[in-house]
Order: sequence, then C-alpha cells, then structure tokens
Amino acid sequence: MNYLDAFKSRDVVLGLAERIRLLVAGRAEPMTFMEVCGTHTMAIYQYGIRSLLPPQVRLISGPGCPVCVTPNGYLDRAVALSRLPGVTIATFGDLLRVPGSSSSLMEERARGGDIRVVYSPLDAVALAAKLPERKVVFLGVGFETTAPTIAGSILTAEKRGVENYFVLTSHKTMPRPMELLSADPELAIDGYLCPAHVSAVIGADAYAFLAERYGLACVVTGFEPADVLQGVEMLARQVMAGEHRVEIQYSRVVKPEGNGRAREVMAQLFEPYDADWRGIGVIPGSGLRLSERYARFDAACAIPVDVEELREHAGCRCGEVLKGKVSPFDCPLFATACSPEAPVGACMVSSEGTCAAAYKYGR
Repeated sequence: MNYLDAFKSRDVVLGLAERIRLLVAGRAEPMTFMEVCGTHTMAIYQYGIRSLLPPQVRLISGPGCPVCVTPNGYLDRAVALSRLPGVTIATFGDLLRVPGSSSSLMEERARGGDIRVVYSPLDAVALAAKLPERKVVFLGVGFETTAPTIAGSILTAEKRGVENYFVLTSHKTMPRPMELLSADPELAIDGYLCPAHVSAVIGADAYAFLAERYGLACVVTGFEPADVLQGVEMLARQVMAGEHRVEIQYSRVVKPEGNGRAREVMAQLFEPYDADWRGIGVIPGSGLRLSERYARFDAACAIPVDVEELREHAGCRCGEVLKGKVSPFDCPLFATACSPEAPVGACMVSSEGTCAAAYKYGR
C-alpha cells in the first residue's frame, strides 16, 4: 500500500467510526457484539478498533480460535501417540507449544519424538507415502474452514493407496456454540460479527436461526479495519432499528449458500458428534468425526494408546476468555506467569488466540 492509499484507508476508517458514534449517540445502554473468529480478534486488537468505538458499543471476543478451543484430552492423546514407536506426528505449527496435562508436542519433540510441522494435510499424505514403515498421524484441528481440506487429504490417500496415513480429528462447527452463548443471560449478546472464513464454506444462511430464534443481529464481515467497522455499523443499525437478520458485509467472498462442493465433501466423510470445547464443555452435535466408511483413517480408532489422566492448569482463565466472560487482562497469569515465550493456556499460544492478541497489541 502506498502513502496515498494508506491515508485514504485511514480516512475511511475514521469516517466509519464517526458514523457509528452519531448512530448510537442517543442510546443510553450499551450494545454488545461478539466476534467468533480468531482473525477478527487479532485485527480488532492490532488496529485498535475498540478505541475508535463510542461507549455504547462493546466488543467481546468469543471461541473463534480453533487451537484454543481444543481440549487438553485431545492434546494428551496426541502426546501419547507421539511416544509410540513407529509413529510420526504431522501438525500445523500452532499446536506444537500448546500445553496438555503434563507435556506438549514441543517437549516431546525435544525428547526425540518424530513430530514434524507441515503446511497442508496433503504434505502429511506425501510424508506418509515417503515413510511406508511408519504410521503418520495428522492432527486435524479446525472449524469448517479446514474440514474440507482434511477430507480431501483422506480421499487422496485412499486414491493413492497410502495405507499408513491417519488423522486425529478435532473438528468443530461454529453455529452450535454461538447458539449456546446466545442463550447466556450473563453475556447479553445483541449481535455477532460472524466468522468470514467459516462462512465462506457454510454460507451466511447458517446463522439465520440466531436471528429468528434469539432476535440477534448477525453480520458476516471481512478482516480489514474498514471491514470490521462497517460490520459493527451494520450491527448497530439493526439494533437501533429493533431489527434482527443476517447480512453479508464480506460479499466479495461469502455467499448465503456457501461453498456447495466443500459442504458435499464434508458430508461425505464426516458425521456430527457431541464435541468437547475447552472452557465450554460438551456441546451436542458441534463436532465432526470421520464416518464409519472412513474409520480406518481415524487415529483414535486405528492406533490404541494409553492416555494420561486429564489435568487442567491452575489459575488459567482461558476457558472464561473463550466464552467472552472475562478479558485476558482479568487473568492473574496474563503477561506474568503466562506469556508467548512460556504459555500456560492455549489462548496465549495460537496466533489467533485472544490472549496472544492482547499481549502483542493490547498492552
């Protein structure tokens, strides 16, 4: 971006902030909007979006970071698998430093575990093809955004006859936790900045029930400062008018119906199940696991292993941060015992984590 474009962007952002201020000027009580996308969370902190908003508009961060909502039980199983002879773990880099009950993948790699960072599930399939004597387990963590790529990797492995490729799945779907949080009177949410990447797959229509059943405003928005502020303005206009519907600010990417092919592949390989979310608990129908047809690729079924007893980290408030009940600054460990260099909770590890964003930009 050149200087002229930068100034134009700055003027647009400040203009949107002023429009929001004028829009809500006569309102006494605050309106609360939650973003449920880690990239939105990072953008809001990075660009100081909250500082541009009037006191009548309150933004809170929800469970939008897939690494952060992955429970310790999953991490403990991944650690246990990494200790087995003949097993290679393939993972995205964010998961390496997330602490489980007593160890992390980073620590296990330092102890000699064969744990490798890959940049796509297909890299893991290629790795399995090169190491036919080993069982290669890809750690499939994510929302609907990454589920189609995991499904594609399994179909590729099946087509190529790569029989030593497995996936340890922890895929979760976003609408169900949004429904749970919508019904929480303590949060009193008025609307959602809906996740853009997820919505590109499942479509904006997936949130219609939140507007119809809970009377909430919903706007799917992009990631630039102007995108976020325009999304906030659209939410505020709905609330001020007493309306509640689903709108798309990010229309250059997101459609009401989503990506049909991606949804078909997901439906072909996965089935819903009751998934455990860090800090929230088990949410019925909120997870995706491999169907019986593809169970031979499921590491949890195909590779038996003893997993240690679950233990949570004392003092960590990551779970409450994920629900929007507290900010990172309310946690006694934040920026003291817990930092990106020595994380206690997952929210400080991931590049999309609320605590990581607050540590990097919010102080």
